[in-house]
Amino acid sequence: MGATILMGSTAFPAFAQMAPQAGAEAPQAAAEASDNSTIVVTATRRATSLQDVPINITAVGSEQLERQRIDDVRDIADFTPGVTIADTGPGSTGTIVLRGLNASDTDATGNSYDNALGVYLGEVPIYYDFKMLDINRVEVLLGPQGTLYGLGTLAGAIRNIPNRPDTNKWQAEWHGRVYGKDAASKTGYQLDGMINIPIVKDHIAFRSATGYYFDPGFIDYPLLVKTPGVSNPQPDGFVTVPPTSISQAGYDANLYRRKDLNFEKTFTTRNQLLVQVTPDLSVDFTYAYQHTKTDGGQYNSDGVLGTGKYESAARYAEPVDRQAHLAAMEINAHVGGVFDLVATTAYTEVKNKRKGDNTDLLLDLDYDYELFPQFTSWNESQDLRKQFNQEIRLVSTHGGPFSWVLGGFYNEQKLQRDYREHVPGHPWVDLATNPDEIEYASFNRAKVIEKAVFGEGTFKITPEWQITAGGRYFNYSSAVSGRAVTPILGDPVSPYDLKAAGGVSGKSGGVWKFNTSYKITPEIMIYTTYSKGYRIGGPNTVAPCVLPLKPPPFQNVCALPNELQYGPDSTKNLEVGIRAELFNRKLTLNMNAFTIDWTGLQVSSATVNGIVGITVNGGKAKSDGFDASFQLRPIDGLSIQGTYSYTNARLTEDVPAIISVNSPAATYPSSPIQLAALKGDRLPGSTKNSGSLGVNYTMPAMGGELIGDWTATYRGDVVTRLGWDRAYGDKLPGFVLHRASLTWQNDTYSFGVFANNIFNKFAITAVSNDRSRVGVNSGVVLRYLRNTVITPRTVGLEFRVKY
Repeated sequence: MGATILMGSTAFPAFAQMAPQAGAEAPQAAAEASDNSTIVVTATRRATSLQDVPINITAVGSEQLERQRIDDVRDIADFTPGVTIADTGPGSTGTIVLRGLNASDTDATGNSYDNALGVYLGEVPIYYDFKMLDINRVEVLLGPQGTLYGLGTLAGAIRNIPNRPDTNKWQAEWHGRVYGKDAASKTGYQLDGMINIPIVKDHIAFRSATGYYFDPGFIDYPLLVKTPGVSNPQPDGFVTVPPTSISQAGYDANLYRRKDLNFEKTFTTRNQLLVQVTPDLSVDFTYAYQHTKTDGGQYNSDGVLGTGKYESAARYAEPVDRQAHLAAMEINAHVGGVFDLVATTAYTEVKNKRKGDNTDLLLDLDYDYELFPQFTSWNESQDLRKQFNQEIRLVSTHGGPFSWVLGGFYNEQKLQRDYREHVPGHPWVDLATNPDEIEYASFNRAKVIEKAVFGEGTFKITPEWQITAGGRYFNYSSAVSGRAVTPILGDPVSPYDLKAAGGVSGKSGGVWKFNTSYKITPEIMIYTTYSKGYRIGGPNTVAPCVLPLKPPPFQNVCALPNELQYGPDSTKNLEVGIRAELFNRKLTLNMNAFTIDWTGLQVSSATVNGIVGITVNGGKAKSDGFDASFQLRPIDGLSIQGTYSYTNARLTEDVPAIISVNSPAATYPSSPIQLAALKGDRLPGSTKNSGSLGVNYTMPAMGGELIGDWTATYRGDVVTRLGWDRAYGDKLPGFVLHRASLTWQNDTYSFGVFANNIFNKFAITAVSNDRSRVGVNSGVVLRYLRNTVITPRTVGLEFRVKY
């Protein structure tokens, strides 16, 4: 409903260049008028002044991205009301929650995919944390967007809009950053650059943005086993009950430390070739690639065995290797003054390889592996997600009181997941038939196809009053197959040696949107939207069970037929808002209120056999809230801006047998049970209250300008799971962070100093597992609980050169 404007000093353009001529998404589509306060965005698929857009949109421009050092989507929540993002480190994109629409437990490792929202790079939907190099702006749209965007969304969309090639002039830019981080032993740095080459003036141009990031880790792993299967992971650990420490002699003989394992090494590049065939026809080719490596998670182990707040008690290093490819072709055409055509074809491929400590999972399942004193286990997985999508969109340009958008969308996703668990040195392993010491292995294949047509029409009853109606019809199908084996109990070593099991699912339906706005004066607008959002169902990435199940002692770690797929869920959203610019645009105010009814919630649960995480459907929920933002420019060069968001998201009916816990809790032997979620339970993973306050001042200095910036951000408390207070979850306290920078710049150079988390606040943002899965099993301490922690104080230098 509202529009949040995030800009710096009025002495510099806050967002980008002048607006494009046509209505469709066009090059350099964000714009700022000559008074440096009118922002043009394309969230409605037209180049429109932000003040005239009657939806809830936040636009963060290139200057603000640079000044606040926003490197990827995980940094954006501090400046966008209604958004909660748990930065879980470089091993994943993180967990993004819009307006509280999340019912699953928090996770210390984050998400690699989430279809509750659309994350876009240009016109291509891809849930991935591409670095924000050479980005013109980021638009965050709250609420369903299925009547305007090919990818149907339940909660909203985040659009990263890159700068496009310029066919008229050479451009180049170089940027570097070097910094130190508390609790890290190495220095971090970043080096990136952009070049724009007009190959044929007015017709062909090439633009490339490339960078390398090294972020020093700050999480140490002090309890790594020296020789798996030989070294004792808990030597001399029985001095107290439960064990709380390890003797030095036992440590030296069996364990070792590695420092800063949650480092990040990322190479990223985005390359575009623009062919302007005629003034009315252009083709833009894009190839983007990003590769990230790390060796550990950004979480501690809740103090188990005396570990500290920046230490993990994992027995193994936990490397992650992620890479993404994106190839796209976008055609923009102006057709006879009647409509613009935008056609996008894209192929994306995301591959994640990871290894992790698996010991606590098997301790929790209580299969008696721990009776072997040197027992440890590690797992490895590889996920490959391939996506092919096409979208065609027509946007009217004929003028008059009626305007329209029509589109078609096709999206095909294929997922391949391979997973193995190893138990090195365990006496139950037959090395002759199982040389890799595999305890469990599985594979899972899935294919989801979605087709949709969508559109909107807008009629201006008067110059001040407009009404809009839109709709979307979709159809999707989902197929899943796979198999699991337990070689340690006599199954084949490879799951591919057995016939796969699986199932199919699918559904069709529609969503709608109604919107109206009225300009009371040229500076004050009120508006309301009533819309339906929808998220398709899909496959769970767990190997299907083969019925009948094997009797004990076999391990049935698999999904029953009713656990293979999860169904769709939907929302109905009502929003009202007001946006105003007062006192000759010295004060900008945006306020909006919303209420959302959510049915058929997709929520994390676990399989009956093996307690493997899956998604299920269940229950209803409601989210009510209020967003506000302001910007005050009392004098030239001074800008004060702030945001506030309140979100009350909770269940509105009981959901039986959906929360998995151990009973009795925190002791072994125990058995898994499933508790009911109750009406009134707060939804996990998002804050009730959040906000920010910033001051920016620019003054002339040494032939350029000196810019000082200070920002404080508040993140309220978060609960980690449904029914957290009876299901052994946590309520994570809120916290305030401060960041500041001082930069000198002219038209060519900029130099600056900066600090993030100035007062070195320690805080936890997410938790994996729950407190019913802690304790001691046959004398072995579980290290299952993991707390994601925020980055400690960071201080550095930065430079930028523009040609």
